[in-house]
Amino acid sequence: MIQKLQILIATLLLVISCKDAPKPITAAATTLALPELSFKEANRLANLPLECLQVVYPNKLNQSLSDSTHLQSPKTLHPAFYGCYDWHSSVHGHWSLVSLLKQFPSLHQANIIREKLISNISEANIAAEIAYFKMEGNSSYERTYGWAWILKLAEELHTWNDPLARDLEKNLQPLTLLIIDSYTEFLPKLNYPIRVGEHTNTAFGLSLAYDYANTMDNEVLKKTIKETAIRFYADDSECPLNWEPSGFDFLSPCLEEANLMRKVYAEDEFKIWFDTFLPELTDPEFKLEPGLVSDRTDGKLVHLDGLNFSRAWCLYGISESLPEYAHLKNIATKHIEHSLPTIVDGNYSGTHWLGSFALYALNQTK
Repeated sequence: MIQKLQILIATLLLVISCKDAPKPITAAATTLALPELSFKEANRLANLPLECLQVVYPNKLNQSLSDSTHLQSPKTLHPAFYGCYDWHSSVHGHWSLVSLLKQFPSLHQANIIREKLISNISEANIAAEIAYFKMEGNSSYERTYGWAWILKLAEELHTWNDPLARDLEKNLQPLTLLIIDSYTEFLPKLNYPIRVGEHTNTAFGLSLAYDYANTMDNEVLKKTIKETAIRFYADDSECPLNWEPSGFDFLSPCLEEANLMRKVYAEDEFKIWFDTFLPELTDPEFKLEPGLVSDRTDGKLVHLDGLNFSRAWCLYGISESLPEYAHLKNIATKHIEHSLPTIVDGNYSGTHWLGSFALYALNQTK
């Protein structure tokens, strides 16, 4: 009887000790190596905007015609940003090349890139771009997606320590100021946010504009954006991430909103807000599968490659602001690894713009 009792006690002690012992590290706890923007990758990504920056057709003008004088060629209407299929893709194509040159001055085609930047972002060309915005019915052109990329381009030029950057920044400045004025005039009139996964997403447009305002110490623009963000999003909770993605998304409505709020809130404020907004992301085992593209020749369906990159930059940003969410980096990395190999496949539907999204995501891994 005593022997049986001793065996029982020993068994109970073993169970207790096993229960309290630390759990072994599993595959889910393994941290993936962050993707690296290497010199080789930089040259590969530079080729995408470089090949279309001065290619006029095909072209999507997204025009509102007030009269027959508006019926002109893309290059006449937009002498700076006529290439790469549409205006905003041209703008962030220029941003990509500036960002890559800033990081890798010895890019294989650095001289050609410089020549094209000089040719496109000239004082006369920017004056014509401003004239387009001032044509009847065009004040809301590219609101706010294209606006945001102009400010991102301006920010990149400002932080590039190169004589060329000073000339280009000066040439772009009148359009930059017009966009700032457009933001500060428009945002107080916007009563509700636009929660979609495409160009008009309000959070994305505010996020890039806030980066510019922060870098340039533009307190008026910062204040306007912060007030707008809090007015729109402060009371949001339990964002339905399981509803995403929609079929044509290249932005995540939930994650873009979170990425904006981490910028305008202090860290402690953001943590309280984020734990309520996306509570499921607190789980270290949380999973989010990349968006799947069924046909990369379809200009809308290929948006989902862009979604994978934009999700990645949001997740990296969130984990940077809240270190306890470091498990989100693995999800971000898997999203980049899913789409990065395919974006140079020769299908213009994707190649004219996806390089910028890939680069922006890779820039967040440093």
